Amino acid sequence: MAFTCWLSRLRSSYSKTITNLRTSFFHHLQTRGANTTAITSPYHFSKQNPFRFTCSNSLLPITLAGSLAIHFQSPPPLCDASLDSPSRGIGGKGSTEFVVKGSHKHLPQELIEELKAICQDNMSMDYDERYFHGKPQHSFHKAVNIPDVVVFPRSEEEVSNIVKSCDKHKVPIVPYGGATSIEGHTLSPHGGVCIDMSLMQNVKALHIEDMDVVVEPGIGWMELNEYLEPHGLFFPLDPGPGATIGGMCATRCSGSLAVRYGTMRDNVISLKVVLPNGDLVKTASRARKSAAGYDLTRLVIGSEGTLGVITEVTLRLQKIPQHSVVAMCNFPTIKDAADVAIATMLSGIQVSRVELMDEVQVRAINNANDKNLPEFPTLMFEFIGTEAYAREQTLIVQKIISEHMGSDFVFAEDPEAKKELWKIRKEALWACFAMEPKYEAMISVSHFAKLVHDVCVPLSHLAELISKSKKELDASPLVCTVVAHAGDGNFHTVILFDPKQEEHLREAERLNHFMVHCALSMEGTCTGEHGVGTGKMKVSYPLFEPAMHFMKFDTYSFGALAILTKDFHQPFWNLMSSCTMPVQQVPENQKDISLGTATRTDYHMYLEKELGVEALKTMKRIKNALDPNNIMNPGKLIPPHVCF
Repeated sequence: MAFTCWLSRLRSSYSKTITNLRTSFFHHLQTRGANTTAITSPYHFSKQNPFRFTCSNSLLPITLAGSLAIHFQSPPPLCDASLDSPSRGIGGKGSTEFVVKGSHKHLPQELIEELKAICQDNMSMDYDERYFHGKPQHSFHKAVNIPDVVVFPRSEEEVSNIVKSCDKHKVPIVPYGGATSIEGHTLSPHGGVCIDMSLMQNVKALHIEDMDVVVEPGIGWMELNEYLEPHGLFFPLDPGPGATIGGMCATRCSGSLAVRYGTMRDNVISLKVVLPNGDLVKTASRARKSAAGYDLTRLVIGSEGTLGVITEVTLRLQKIPQHSVVAMCNFPTIKDAADVAIATMLSGIQVSRVELMDEVQVRAINNANDKNLPEFPTLMFEFIGTEAYAREQTLIVQKIISEHMGSDFVFAEDPEAKKELWKIRKEALWACFAMEPKYEAMISVSHFAKLVHDVCVPLSHLAELISKSKKELDASPLVCTVVAHAGDGNFHTVILFDPKQEEHLREAERLNHFMVHCALSMEGTCTGEHGVGTGKMKVSYPLFEPAMHFMKFDTYSFGALAILTKDFHQPFWNLMSSCTMPVQQVPENQKDISLGTATRTDYHMYLEKELGVEALKTMKRIKNALDPNNIMNPGKLIPPHVCF
């Protein structure tokens, strides 16, 4: 009797499902052909938006699998099919415009009243304010939505209360620091509440003898160093001007001094963090080392606001050096310059900065600042310590340079002369923009526009990576410059292009793709210091969206499919080949390596190629355990196709 009832439900479900599949996919194809500029939402296997597929009647096992799953699988797969789906939502196949999609729900009036009670006047629903916070100031990433409200908390207690209210109403939260991020970290694709930390910028405690300081997250690193200078101390990380300590923790940033002092990971002693449920957690004591439990501090650093809101940071400080020397020299090729950077590090010298610029970058500096520097690949060094030690280091490096065809070696010890030399490097980016004022600049590995590419490789591979990249850059019709933190294997490429020319956009993406995959092939990373955000998740499905979205329902469909067929791959790919658009039409270089079929655009899977899917699943488990309602900066860091 029970079996008869089950079989009846199964037949009914199959009939409805196959009808929906046929109708919706046929409609989808007509819609895409008629209007390729419309933003389409991700597909959902539901009555409201069924999976858009055209199948033959011979595919009974697939539909049976879906039916079985609907009746027997209650928990949804832990991937964000409906929320975290960045894609090329504008322009369809091959389009070079990038937008981050997102769902949006009306903000409950009850939540608005709760936020007003918590923040009082430090809250805004003004459109201009919301738009400003929803559009990154140093990035061309876009999102379909902006925050519904911006709040400005003044204490960790207010932050905790704000988060508790948002969690109760399941409203997304986006923490907001100095807005210097270039990878779309502060986008609000699902609307919600933007928590601007700019009013929390106090120095809470300075321990001179312990060489540490306790600060609120809204203070900038430059302002902090102004406060510390009279005490003979400084905080050694130097990212972009305007960056705040909270944001620097969230993105695990570094800068030119990382070769000597390490990244943010190495310079944070402990944190206080408001978790997604509103609880306040202290991650460690103020001791310089501890073996007590999990390292929660390092878990939060680099989490990009997806695990909690940082409300307090204890930082490790350094003594201001007694003496420093700044040196500069030129080389016939960029490989020679990179080889000297490697040789310098291998010599054991404790150099504090090793910066590299190619000849195009030097030309940009000459044009922008009316200088007459030799237009060759150039290395810049900074040596610190006692006066005698800094000079000794300078002489050792000068000898290394002479052995690698270096020339025009100059160095400075006078404060004004050092400032003038170092100004050359500090103004490199703005000098690039001046080369082609009518063009845009691609910064980082975002899809298109504003890109300063920031791959990083083990130091021994730096010369090879820069040489290969430089060959491609020089052959390109676009203007491209190279600037590198050469001492730790991290280099940036600035690509200038005309945003109105489609071929420029395609070429910029091609160059970016080439350099990222070169770095990954050398056991490097797609991002040395800019972070992931939305730009480096790289999940895009321009060729075969239905296959990708079908994969998101593996917990429902594929588990039952495996039971029925004892074979996961073959029935699925039979389904693919029965679709209206044959899989065989997809170019060979667009096929997924592991499955041999066109599902995902392989060159976009940067994180999966770098870390492996199991590492991404582990991140997803941590995220889901701490943030079950997925309110903390949803759609960032972890690619949406990652399921477990």
